[in-house]
Amino acid sequence: MPRAYPAEFRARAVALVRAGKEQRQTAADLGIHPVTLAKWVRQDRIDRGEIAGTSTSESAELRAARRRIRELETELLIVRQAAKFLGEDRPRPKGSTR
Repeated sequence: MPRAYPAEFRARAVALVRAGKEQRQTAADLGIHPVTLAKWVRQDRIDRGEIAGTSTSESAELRAARRRIRELETELLIVRQAAKFLGEDRPRPKGSTR
């Protein structure tokens, strides 16, 4: 799993590149892989609207929505299994008031 870097560290690294320092040299100076820094710079450009892509805030919203969908699907599965166990999954005869 990738090592997590603090947000402040990422922001300073991106700021150095935006200020004109060479990306490869900045990565070497900070002790991170050049591809990692390139991804941070690309995501910063997306967040600023310079290039198309999914912004950081949209990505967080999507993760939260997917998590909530998984929870709801699990709850629905439990309800369906309970209905089947209780025999409520069979169709009722026509004209039944129950």
